[in-house]
Amino acid sequence: MNNTLSPAVSFIARSGTGKTTLVTKLISELKSRGYKVGAIKHDAHKFEIDHPGKDSYRFTESGADSMLISSSRKLALVKQYEKPPQIEEMIRDYFADVDIVLIEGFKQIGLPKIEVHRQEHGATLLCRGEKYDSSLLAVASDSELDLDVPLLDLNRPDQVVDFLVSSFALQPSTKQTA
Repeated sequence: MNNTLSPAVSFIARSGTGKTTLVTKLISELKSRGYKVGAIKHDAHKFEIDHPGKDSYRFTESGADSMLISSSRKLALVKQYEKPPQIEEMIRDYFADVDIVLIEGFKQIGLPKIEVHRQEHGATLLCRGEKYDSSLLAVASDSELDLDVPLLDLNRPDQVVDFLVSSFALQPSTKQTA
């Protein structure tokens, strides 16, 4: 079994800054260049993928520790945990077949980060404010900032992808889909 983790980068920012918008544009740009892309979204609100009345909901409600629903084009896995898995474990277990994993959130992890910044949300950064986060790779912003890491144009997803390709020495995919 391959124990090498796919490269991963977390996009962090204050709420409402545009993390999801940027990550979706990056996924599209990476796909157009031939890369296989994984995505992980951190949700602090205890999301539910199952809904009352659905068979999958009934399976998990009756006590299934893992429940997988599959169709001809996709699958979803619901796995119950006593404590959340480490991000590296999720990448290893579910993303071995991708060239890069884009993560939204998980501000506290030690994986490389790109902070998304909009001037209208304030001048201070999460990774260069009260705390200095050494895992910060770059900042994607809509304004000029004086930084010790590269400043990327938030409105140029192609530039952010160029930075990711260079930083992680990405090559278009030769990985097989599971």
